[in-house]
Amino acid sequence: QVQLVESGGGLVQAGGSLRLSCAASGRTFSSYGMGWFRQAPGKEREFVAAVRWNGGSIYYADSVKGRFTISRDNAKNTVYLQMNSLKPEDTAVYYCTAATNVHSFYSDYDLRRYDYWGQGTQVTVSS
Repeated sequence: QVQLVESGGGLVQAGGSLRLSCAASGRTFSSYGMGWFRQAPGKEREFVAAVRWNGGSIYYADSVKGRFTISRDNAKNTVYLQMNSLKPEDTAVYYCTAATNVHSFYSDYDLRRYDYWGQGTQVTVSS
């Protein structure tokens, strides 16, 4: 079992920055991949960013590339999402997620790859 707790969401003006954190507990954090997804009202949950177990492979949605940075600290069992140059369209609930099945054939961009989810943290960007 893996427990994920997000923090760092809030209200920010367009152009501002936020850093989300996700603390993991349970299984060995350094052995599995981590990701961030988001869901805006009335929309499907969408991929934001992902990082493999050792940080060697990182993936971003085109909509956030160049503005968001995902990173992980295996010593602290924490994954981060640094969000810069925020836009109103970034407004959503952001979910931290873990992919513990190393043999999964789903892409890192596919939510079916991920088997544990946090409760989500609200990010609101005002114009």
